[in-house]
Amino acid sequence: MIHKLMSIEDVIKKYPETVTVFEEYGLGCIGCQAALFENIEQGAEVHGIDVEALIADLNKAAGKKV
Repeated sequence: MIHKLMSIEDVIKKYPETVTVFEEYGLGCIGCQAALFENIEQGAEVHGIDVEALIADLNKAAGKKV
C-alpha cells in the first residue's frame, strides 16, 4: 500500500503505473531532483494538492485497496 510518507522515487520505481497519476496531479516527478528526497506528502504540499486524494488515486493505479 502506498502511503504519504513514501518517497516519490520509491513509489515510481515500485509502481511505474503511478507515473500517470503523478502527472495528472501536476507532479512531473520523473527526472525531478526533488523526487529523490521528497515524500508524497511534501510534494503534494508544495504543489497545493490534496494528499489524501492523491494517495487514493495512486493506490487505485497500483491496484491496491485503500
